[in-house]
Amino acid sequence: MRRTRPACASARLSHPDSTNGSHESGRSIWMGCFLGTGLGVPGLPYRFAFDTITGKRMTSAPNNEKKTWMKRVVVSGSAGFLGSHLCERLHGMGVEVIGVDNLLTGHMENLSSLIGKEGFTFLHHNVVNYLHISGEVDAVLHFASAASPPDYMDHPIQTLKVGAHGTVNMLGVAKAKGARFLMASTSEVYGDPQISPQPEEYWGHVNPIGVRSVYDEAKRYAEAACMAYHRTHGLDVRIARIFNCYGPRLRRDGRVVPAFLHQALMGNNITVFGDGTQTRSFCYVDDLIDGLLGFLHCDYVGPVNVGNPEEYTVLELAKIIVELTDSVSEVVYRDLPADDPKQRCPDISKAKSLFGWEPNVDLRDGLTTTLQWFRAEFGRELSELDQRVALQRKGQ
Repeated sequence: MRRTRPACASARLSHPDSTNGSHESGRSIWMGCFLGTGLGVPGLPYRFAFDTITGKRMTSAPNNEKKTWMKRVVVSGSAGFLGSHLCERLHGMGVEVIGVDNLLTGHMENLSSLIGKEGFTFLHHNVVNYLHISGEVDAVLHFASAASPPDYMDHPIQTLKVGAHGTVNMLGVAKAKGARFLMASTSEVYGDPQISPQPEEYWGHVNPIGVRSVYDEAKRYAEAACMAYHRTHGLDVRIARIFNCYGPRLRRDGRVVPAFLHQALMGNNITVFGDGTQTRSFCYVDDLIDGLLGFLHCDYVGPVNVGNPEEYTVLELAKIIVELTDSVSEVVYRDLPADDPKQRCPDISKAKSLFGWEPNVDLRDGLTTTLQWFRAEFGRELSELDQRVALQRKGQ
């Protein structure tokens, strides 16, 4: 028999009434940020609870805060940056996780904390092809796709296929299982926006045949497919538009944060495209996972923006990273790539009002933690650089 979840899709907890010890019937409370990763950022891990009766975010959660209606989930793109963090968090909540990835841009190292553990299964599979999952499934979370411009420009056909065929196949899994479906869409659906911050009602300003279109249009198609399955089959879908995020495991794939961190640590010039006045917003990965889980437990189809509304110019980011790394790197300027957006900043009013979420981690704190990971990850490379610099100084 298929498991049923509460109509509000939150973790139903019997909440004792403070006056008579009885239980309030129908009250539903979802606990957010169940297990923060505790990577050294001040204030992490933190917790919040969202009461669906009062509509308020609670500063402290009742006992049993790790409960969720989900028992078993499928996560595509599980070996990627976001997918691996999501798998780790869900597994820590006691959810059985089936991770699926073809490792085109994902890496098994990202799943090193989960491989071999009970409650986690990895399938090396391309979701562009039919996928069969035996047994019950409560949620399907579709994160499979190249995500950085160099990756999706190197793999344009694969990016289009995973956004189209891959999404339809994963929607089919959710439909067959009667599961909730979370689509990891992107702020790229807004293209080079003409308004800022970008609300979900904004239809975007996208070049449908530009070099970035393989990713932009794949995600726009994926959103349309979600809504078609929702309207036609009544599938329970959630569409999350994810803005720039960063944190440990974000590899050097051309995205601005890992690129700047590596250049600064190596003492190389920091490459800024254009004049550096283009803006971005940067959400720390723990905050982003909190937002995605909050949305998953909320009764709203979407789309919903998930990101940090604090806006920085690319040049400001470069200067912060140079300061944090105590680097001698200088900024050099290169031509702006085609269709590179001038502004990127989410309006997160819906996330705040629907499930009481907003990011907590300050950019400098998040970068400091990410920097620690980079130093550990590229320790040998950095050690060799230090030795070369010491020899050069000795020769002088």
